[in-house]
Amino acid sequence: MSQPVFTTTEPVIDRARRAGRRPGRRTDVITGMEALDQDVWRMTIEDPFAAQEALPGSFVNLYPTDSMTLLPRPLGISRVLGGNQIEVIFGVVGRGTHEFSELRPGDCIDLLGPLGKGFDLSGSAHYILVGGGLGVPPLIRAAQVLREQGGARSTALLGYRSAHFADRFMNPLVDDLRSIDNGQGDVITLLDGLEPTLDPEDTIILTCGPTPMMGAVAAWAGKRSIPTQCCMEARMGCGYGTCVACVVDTVNGRLKVCKDGPVFKADDLLWKGGKH
Repeated sequence: MSQPVFTTTEPVIDRARRAGRRPGRRTDVITGMEALDQDVWRMTIEDPFAAQEALPGSFVNLYPTDSMTLLPRPLGISRVLGGNQIEVIFGVVGRGTHEFSELRPGDCIDLLGPLGKGFDLSGSAHYILVGGGLGVPPLIRAAQVLREQGGARSTALLGYRSAHFADRFMNPLVDDLRSIDNGQGDVITLLDGLEPTLDPEDTIILTCGPTPMMGAVAAWAGKRSIPTQCCMEARMGCGYGTCVACVVDTVNGRLKVCKDGPVFKADDLLWKGGKH
């Protein structure tokens, strides 16, 4: 699915900056594509603005070109590379992501972002990054920022169905990495194993993955009074708060994952109408 190699990124960014606003949707060049596992892909995209503004936990909207696929796909930024490229890791789950998997370096893709509110990494603490499957990528970016900031310890606890496809990206960025697949247990197994070494007063949990997994992590942390931030996943229409398609129940009412999140404090979230 070859496209002409061109980009509007720099003109769009320059015009937006001169006008004192964030750049809108723009066309970028794909610089890398790699299969990590069956139906799991790693894509790198050249976009200096997204690279400079990528918060840990923020995402970009990527747009398929198929006219039958109207909505963008929100993908969490996993790393910033070289100061002008971003990396996303995604699974093929439908027509739009299948189209992305067929793109190759030199092809172009439309992008909007980065969008959303990220993790709060301002505390000097032991950060426990608890990720499940395709929820791991935003935590890689969090680990990258923590490593750049210095002054904090980090441990990654990652759960997979089978292949541990993200370990090699996370491992250089954390002080300790422990991963598990469905045949061995889950992330709660890893949390239970780590618990004897934790000081609840000096620990912060960051988690991203399937909602039931995050609910279990929030419940585990709540029983031990460990503050926890959850990077929520949701189906999105616009990605910036207009369509109201991605609401989540919180103690403050229904909020938008794309604009009010995707990162929320676990204590503010409701699962199945009840608070953990």
